Amino acid sequence: MLRSTSSKLSRKLLPALLLSFALAPTYGSPTPASQASEPAPTVPYASENPNLELWSASSSIIPEAIRDSLGATVLGAQNIPLELQNPDLLAPPTTDHGDVPNAKWPFDLSHNRLQTGGWARQQNVNAMPIAKGLAGVDMRLEKGAIRSPAPHSELHWHNTAEWAYVLKGTAQISTVNTDGQNYVKDVTQGSLWYFPPGQPHSIQATGEDDAGVEFLLVFNSGTFNEDDTFLLTDWLAHTPKEVLAKNFHVSQAAFDRIPSKELYIFPGTPPANEDAPASPYGETPEPFTFDFANVVPTQHPGGTVKIADSRNFKVSTQIAAAEVSIEPNAMRELHWHPSDDEWTYILEGSARITLFAASGNARTFDYEAGDIAYIPASYGHYIENTGNGQLRLLEILKTDVFKDISLMQWLALTPPELVKAHLGVSDETIAQFSKEEQLVVAPFP
Repeated sequence: MLRSTSSKLSRKLLPALLLSFALAPTYGSPTPASQASEPAPTVPYASENPNLELWSASSSIIPEAIRDSLGATVLGAQNIPLELQNPDLLAPPTTDHGDVPNAKWPFDLSHNRLQTGGWARQQNVNAMPIAKGLAGVDMRLEKGAIRSPAPHSELHWHNTAEWAYVLKGTAQISTVNTDGQNYVKDVTQGSLWYFPPGQPHSIQATGEDDAGVEFLLVFNSGTFNEDDTFLLTDWLAHTPKEVLAKNFHVSQAAFDRIPSKELYIFPGTPPANEDAPASPYGETPEPFTFDFANVVPTQHPGGTVKIADSRNFKVSTQIAAAEVSIEPNAMRELHWHPSDDEWTYILEGSARITLFAASGNARTFDYEAGDIAYIPASYGHYIENTGNGQLRLLEILKTDVFKDISLMQWLALTPPELVKAHLGVSDETIAQFSKEEQLVVAPFP
């Protein structure tokens, strides 16, 4: 029941895979004569309730904690915008059960670190305790700071791998590897970069307009903290100048104007080109950037997928990613990643995900653009497009090669009698299961 302030809510079509299982009547209902001779089920049949999402973030209603005959109205204070964004928390589907930790974090709730010329906000295990394997940072470098037209992120390194996706704008990255080989490259919207743990690098906003750049950073440790970055200025500020003079073979006075503490993000002069200083050891043998934006996606019945991992982005040996687009009413099929946690970022649209955590534990979450979803290794899940437009997202795994297991493919390649014994479905239903991984499945016709 909903207190409506507009027209009646429309119902959504069930995703194809969910409808492909012919749900039997609820246990205890009258049995047709044709089935009178069938043995009683081992356990009651699953409910016929489709457990649709009851409203959306754009609904003009006052949501209530009611689903069918369960729940009651809210008498106390309500944060209506928050409840509209999370229908499956206030009125969860009856398929939810047990205890699953929170698997949603909006960057909008992250504390923002404001600097001259930019900002950075992060999500790690402190914000979302379930996210033990991966952490993320949303960073903005602005162009047009007073007297210095392009800010940049200072020379630094981390004790974790860094994977990045350019959300908008352009930047130039530079790095030097352990062999003394260097690499400099401009990156644009949809491009990737990757730096191995401990490898020094920099990021600088570029471009001809005043937009600057915003990018997503992902680190292969849930405890990563952007404040723990190893910064050049921070290191030298805490090193005796006498030691600096000896190390660089110059006078101590050469370091009279080094900063007294870290800079982190600060204004600077934009690079004139992509030319790197000539190294006696040459350039790196493999690029540390990847033109992901121009990769031709693979078309599936309900959307597209393109993958970047160590097979085509060779330096990215600890983080793999897929960019997925899902059409309205379609879904990323029911699947799981056998040994890799998944850090998912919603680029565009609205999504619904149920996490199956084994032992009867399952919980459903709703996501909007800018939200992070986290799915631990082996948790069964799907990603459903619950909006009216395209859903675009990044699935990021802590591994070298992107891999998953499709539920439908598994069942299609399993002896049919086993599938029928488990699910009570017909041979005709099983025949519709695809033996090839679908990844994105279209809505049921």
